[in-house]
Amino acid sequence: MRAVVLALTVALVASQQINLVPEFALDKTYVYKYEALLLGGLPQEGLARAGIKVSSKVHLTAVTENTFLMKLMDPLLHEYAGIWPKDPFVPATKLTSALTAQLQIPIKFEYANGVVGKVFAPAGVSPTVLNLHRGILNILQLNLKKTQNIYELQEAGAQGVCRTHYVISEDTKANHVIVTKSKDLSHCQERIMKDVGLAYTEKCAECTERVKSLIETASYNYIMKPAAAGVLIAEATVEEVHQFSPFNEIHGAAQMEAKQTLAFVEIEKTPVVPIKADYLARGSLQYEFATELLQTPIQLTKISDAPAQIIEVLQHLVANNVAMVHDDAPLKFVQLVQLLRAATLENIEAIWAQFKDKPVYRRWLLDALPAVGTPVIVKFIKEKFLAGELTIPEFIQALVVALQMVTADLDTIQLTASLAMHEKITTIPALREVVMLGYGSMIAKHCVAVPTCPVELLRPIHELAAEAISKNDIPEITLALKVLGNAGHPASLKPIMKLLPGLRTAATSLPLRVQVDAILALRNIAKKEPKLVQPVALQLVLDRALHPEVRMVACIVLFEAKPSVALVSSLAGALKTETNMHVASFAYSHIKSLTRITAPDMAAVAGAANVAIKLMSRKLDRLSFRFSRALQLDFYHTPLMIGAAGSAYMINDAATILPRAVVAKARAYLAGAAADVLEIGVRTEGIQEALLQSPAADESVDRITKVKRTLRALANWKALPTNQPLASAYIKLLGQEVAYLNIDKTIIEEAIPIATGPKPRELLKGALKALQEGIAFQYAKPLLAAEVRRILPTAVGVPMELSLYTAAVAAASLNVKATITPPLPEQIETMTLEQLKKTDVQLQAEARPSVALQTFAVMGVNTALIQAAVMARGKIRTIAPGKVAARADILKGNYKVEALPVELPEHIAAVSFETLAVVRNIEDPTAERIVPLVPELAMQNAQTPADYLSSEIPDETPVRATAPFHKTLCLAVPYIEIKGCIEVHSHNAAFIKNAPLFYIIGQHSARAAVSRAEGPAVERLELEVQVGPRAAERLLKQINLIDEETPEGKAFLLKLREILETEDKNVPVSSESSSSSRIISSSSSSMSSSRVTEVRIWNTATIMEPFRKFHKDRYMAPHGASKAKSSGSAASSFEALRKQAKFLGNGIPPVFAVIARAVRVDHKLLGYQLAAYFDKPTARVQLVISSIAENDNLKICADGALLSKHKVTARLAWGPECQQYAVTAKAEAGVLGEFPAARLELEWERLPLIVTTYAKKLSKHIPMAALQAGFRLERATNSEKEIELTAALPTQRSLNVMARIPEMTLSRMAIPLPVTVPINPDGTLTIHIDEDILSWIQKHIKEE
Repeated sequence: MRAVVLALTVALVASQQINLVPEFALDKTYVYKYEALLLGGLPQEGLARAGIKVSSKVHLTAVTENTFLMKLMDPLLHEYAGIWPKDPFVPATKLTSALTAQLQIPIKFEYANGVVGKVFAPAGVSPTVLNLHRGILNILQLNLKKTQNIYELQEAGAQGVCRTHYVISEDTKANHVIVTKSKDLSHCQERIMKDVGLAYTEKCAECTERVKSLIETASYNYIMKPAAAGVLIAEATVEEVHQFSPFNEIHGAAQMEAKQTLAFVEIEKTPVVPIKADYLARGSLQYEFATELLQTPIQLTKISDAPAQIIEVLQHLVANNVAMVHDDAPLKFVQLVQLLRAATLENIEAIWAQFKDKPVYRRWLLDALPAVGTPVIVKFIKEKFLAGELTIPEFIQALVVALQMVTADLDTIQLTASLAMHEKITTIPALREVVMLGYGSMIAKHCVAVPTCPVELLRPIHELAAEAISKNDIPEITLALKVLGNAGHPASLKPIMKLLPGLRTAATSLPLRVQVDAILALRNIAKKEPKLVQPVALQLVLDRALHPEVRMVACIVLFEAKPSVALVSSLAGALKTETNMHVASFAYSHIKSLTRITAPDMAAVAGAANVAIKLMSRKLDRLSFRFSRALQLDFYHTPLMIGAAGSAYMINDAATILPRAVVAKARAYLAGAAADVLEIGVRTEGIQEALLQSPAADESVDRITKVKRTLRALANWKALPTNQPLASAYIKLLGQEVAYLNIDKTIIEEAIPIATGPKPRELLKGALKALQEGIAFQYAKPLLAAEVRRILPTAVGVPMELSLYTAAVAAASLNVKATITPPLPEQIETMTLEQLKKTDVQLQAEARPSVALQTFAVMGVNTALIQAAVMARGKIRTIAPGKVAARADILKGNYKVEALPVELPEHIAAVSFETLAVVRNIEDPTAERIVPLVPELAMQNAQTPADYLSSEIPDETPVRATAPFHKTLCLAVPYIEIKGCIEVHSHNAAFIKNAPLFYIIGQHSARAAVSRAEGPAVERLELEVQVGPRAAERLLKQINLIDEETPEGKAFLLKLREILETEDKNVPVSSESSSSSRIISSSSSSMSSSRVTEVRIWNTATIMEPFRKFHKDRYMAPHGASKAKSSGSAASSFEALRKQAKFLGNGIPPVFAVIARAVRVDHKLLGYQLAAYFDKPTARVQLVISSIAENDNLKICADGALLSKHKVTARLAWGPECQQYAVTAKAEAGVLGEFPAARLELEWERLPLIVTTYAKKLSKHIPMAALQAGFRLERATNSEKEIELTAALPTQRSLNVMARIPEMTLSRMAIPLPVTVPINPDGTLTIHIDEDILSWIQKHIKEE
């Protein structure tokens, strides 16, 4: 230890003898050789990478003591897209020539004690070029301390102010000082970056504690030689790595690697001379963003004339997406959006004026403009709506999307506020709500980008809320609360608390829905400041004087605020004495569901819930679903850093059968981020309040009486108050409420005349007229579904980008024409039912829907001059053409649908995914190079996991990439002669490492094609339905069922029996039966001694009473009446019916017939027909399906009869003449002991081999599954060809179940039911249709 201290002391003293400030003398020009490299891809050699290289000489001259000039000499740019490291860099000659003059302009900068200050440059130096200079200046940034050799600080650099670690040492032999500094770019006090599309996501810090998706670090090494007044930087090297993977980085990750070298060459006497121009202050060392936000990384477009280019792309989209969507339509749509981003307001207005009267062009523009996301577009949409050039639906669609996409700066927020206050908007409540909700979302986005966002932004909403409270304007209060909820600013907590019940006396007089909205407005605040919301929410939950719904909603907010163990335990303790069972049930179910949560950000809450659940009564677990409930389910896979969660809340009321509120929410986790994707909520507060004032709220009556009174109260909706909504609903996307709806009496009164008045008849008349004339319709709808970007500066001074784009275009063409005979009368409303019955309608329709979707994931360099990136590109394209003809002859009861031949594309569906390395520059667009990330003939160095752990370098054994997988599967559909083929191709990099990322990268594709197979062509496919007495005439083949009693029948059965016996001999005997018995025995014997008492109870419980039918004298029946008697009588009566008439078609005509067939050119009958028969006297139904092909006697026969009020039997048989296989099902209701019960029996004579094989495999898993489900399992010698399921109701809230299957019997008693089953012991129902309500419905229908 003493030696270490001595060494450090000596080193410290030695370092103090050297002035570590870099020296640049006034009368000298220091010449350095500079080279910078930026490469993206996977770190393994033999895979493709993309990148750029910058090389030049750097001349540095001191103008004054602290002011310097820097000039680049002989700059040269190279680009790279190839297999690393064997392929060379390629000079970007044209790009270098275009930038040389600008690159060689000297820049001026301040530099004192190793720290770079302000940077100055002429206006002619673009931000992109100046950032390259900053990359060099970043090397010169040195915060060297004289008194310390090892230290840490937050250092300013090109990428922001980040944690930097310094180590200074001296090499006395070489007479130089070595300085090493490392930067952790993941821990910055101020990080320079731009995010797009991430404003509504939450950073899941817990998700990245053990595994990270993005790791950034940089290492700087300096060799300094002592000089006269300081040190000379002899050599500096920089290595920076940005590593990203959507999965755990140990499974592989993509990298952006930056390297810089600055080596001293010589000292010259010729000084660097500034050009004759004003040197303007251009900021500091920190990176300056240029046009990166306007430039998409998936294509490089040189914008020379934005309006002309916009029109060109627009015309291409319109012309090539009419009948069918074009392959590149999504990419073209993204290009249109990019061009619109570069356009001025005047350009856009000119284009709009040119195309606004052309419907197709107008639709494309209105779909593209909101996705642009610039303040110009919001201003344009506002002006055009106020000018009356946009309809209300167009305005709402455009504005909602634009407000979500636009950059939320102060100017845009003010623009949105002025729009919300405009008189034209305020006169339309629905529009005002949309704009106001968007205003709140804009504030939320701005506060994410600027954490110190001013409270003044919310002042208009706070004033609106205060004014609404003073006027008791409930709709305005609700709107203000929802806007504040979207904004989620902690400064809004105080205004919201004024509306919370129990905390302020003013809130007690407000309607319940306002109190609930006030609590829900705290949710987004809780995400930012949970400690402020937690005590408020807990106080509301524990206040028993409040309405139960208020307390349950507060419970939701409390757990979303992620309370501590102490708070959750306090809640659990208070619930021990809770008197309201709805609150107790809701809180208990919420806490219990949280114990199973696996998402990392909820781990602390899950732990707290596991503690709290032990403090609560287990009786709450047995409450039924008629009490309020909360449910949370989730899945999170840590190695892949992906997960999903779902929440559902149901708030009930003891007084009524309708739930007060239902809320469902979906949440997603990906790559260390989380987002509330979708939330839908419905409340029936107005209906509830009306019901509470009705007799249905009487707690003394039974639940069935409540149901009847509730229905009567709903029927009298006209008596409900006008000033309150009957129900409301809202929808949230990414945690932001985008729309809500209040349904009140006025809306219903306005909707009824619309639905029953003349307008629907006019619409029907217009539709029928258009059908007769023929409809030709083409429509295309584009969508920029995702644009998520993160732009980061690198040490080189060039930005790198991580981005995800998804764009889709759907197109459809439709042609429909109808022929109606006789023609409909001019006044359709005068048409009678008899006239309609005599109408023959023929319809022909042809449709060609198609969809093209492209998605891009990019990591690499993205500037307006050059792009070099690795990219994953996925494409989906589907085309589903169809042509049908339909006919409805109502008088004859004949209905026919025909599928006609249609021209098919080469592939009806194609999916592809490929990973590429791409480089392109703006000066030479034809020189774009695209290289597959995984070459098919790659030579790789394999490395096993053990090699990573070994300290020795393993012998490199070359391993050739596996051959691409390619397979084509085809299946021909018999009879209709159609062949479907799926072609699959896959080539990945799994030979390098067995990890998810390496399985994904490569090239994968699948294509599906449908074509005509060999054989006679099919003219059409027909489906015909004939109803009524003519059904028998439409059958194409006479149906006959063989009678076993006739000689022909006996001969047929004898022959069939011989065939089946031959099949049985060829099937090996399986020992699965004995193994199943062993499983049952071992499962039963493996139960622990703690279950012995329980087993005895089950044995007693499963000795059930005989099953008897409902009868008035059933209590006098013998106690030992056998089940066989009841079952046997049912079977015998059904068999008696079948013996009387095996085939109903011999005595009665079919009720209806269905014929499905393929009409071929050779006129061969192919297809199936179904005939349905009904014998009313015996309540018997028979369905016979038979093949219409010649010499094909395959049939399916379904036969069923209602034998009594409580008994039904059915038989299904199939095979030749329905004689090969058969299953009989019997269902009956009766009594088991003293309890109402139902029984279902399945018996079979013979089953197909595949069914029995899988049944035996399934039976192996039954014992374990039954025990886990709480069933008692007993070994028994039950029938091998019968399954019996019996269920009895000991009470209206519980169920006893017993199942007898081959070799075992399962049973479970007293299973709790979520709802009451209204069945009395004698089989009667305890619920009846209220005659008053029935008469009201009938009367209302007659009136209308």
